[in-house]
Amino acid sequence: MKTMKLASMPTIKRLPGYLHVVEAAAREGLPYISGTTIAEELELEPIQVRKDLAVTGIIGKPRMGFPVPELIQAINDFLDWNRGHNAIVLGAGHLGSALLGYSEFNRHGLKTVAAIDTDPAVIGTDINGITIAPAEEMAAIIAAHRIEVAVLTVPSGCAQEVTNELVRCGIKAIWNFTNCKIKVPSPVIVQQEDLSSGYAVLSVKLRLQQGQVDQPRSGADEETPG
Repeated sequence: MKTMKLASMPTIKRLPGYLHVVEAAAREGLPYISGTTIAEELELEPIQVRKDLAVTGIIGKPRMGFPVPELIQAINDFLDWNRGHNAIVLGAGHLGSALLGYSEFNRHGLKTVAAIDTDPAVIGTDINGITIAPAEEMAAIIAAHRIEVAVLTVPSGCAQEVTNELVRCGIKAIWNFTNCKIKVPSPVIVQQEDLSSGYAVLSVKLRLQQGQVDQPRSGADEETPG
């Protein structure tokens, strides 16, 4: 029986990329895929790929690699993407609307069943099959649909207030897309998605590519975005 191991955050963040490559191999009809092939596709070291995949409990075959269907299953099982989670989006502005239309969430088990906004011009409209409901209906909607996950895209100034209400409604996890560091009681989970940090890394990589960054001095932080 396969045994799942503890995994670091960087490993967890790399697994969806591995899954994308392996699913492409499945569409091509390949029965096996090697760690080296995955590494080349993602510009990683093969030893890193094999170490990461080990956390799923799957074992590859010498000179053949990993069986593709089993590897897809193992990654999905480890990420808990084979089990559905109902979600609600708070804030139906530009970002919230975009997330409502992102089909990959549903494919991986995150099913958005409702969305909330306070703007009268938005309430009652349909965005990608979801009718935007008013804030006063939030508690009833969360209870009726047994929603576990809240996707937070509200203005930062009201993020904590909305979070407090979500906690009172029994939400188990909050995916926070605001730049407010929200506070929640245990055991509620918060995943902070800082888009500005992602852009910061991209911006510095562009400078590195263009040769506009000086080499770090001895004793300075030697870690560069990779």
